[in-house]
Amino acid sequence: MRKSGPPKGLISYLVLELLEEKPCYGYEILKEIQDLSGGHWEPSYGSVYPILYKFEDKGWTERVEREDEPDRKYFAITDAGREELAEKRSDCGTKAREFADVILGFYHVYVAFATDDRFGVDCPDDDWCFDETFSSWIVEQTIRHHERDFGPFERVDDTPEEFSERNGLDLDG
Repeated sequence: MRKSGPPKGLISYLVLELLEEKPCYGYEILKEIQDLSGGHWEPSYGSVYPILYKFEDKGWTERVEREDEPDRKYFAITDAGREELAEKRSDCGTKAREFADVILGFYHVYVAFATDDRFGVDCPDDDWCFDETFSSWIVEQTIRHHERDFGPFERVDDTPEEFSERNGLDLDG
């Protein structure tokens, strides 16, 4: 179970991965992460810029001067940064469960707002609502993205316990 936010180390991994492609400045990294999320998530400036400065202090990145943009602070990955990136790739590979917990956790809260009598969330006119219609749209979009990226969607009828057992997983994380 996640305590809050994205899995630990995700933003720093993404920063190094994007710098592996080309030197970037902070805002460019923020926008690329937003694009990766389909426009649904953008980390704050307060998370990306300190990471860039920390990586520079550790020697994982270095500033690159550009004559055409002298006022921008571009960062490039170093050889030490590539070594760190290899470690972060390995570490991030262990975060799939945390991603699933975040996605499912927020979806459960969404449904609770729609169905649990303890919550009295209003449904504004001509805007998103916490209801079955919008829940169905969210699920439909998830299936469409799955089919675009992985191929035909096939339902998984397993309970969480059956799924975990069939895949050799510890249900409690």
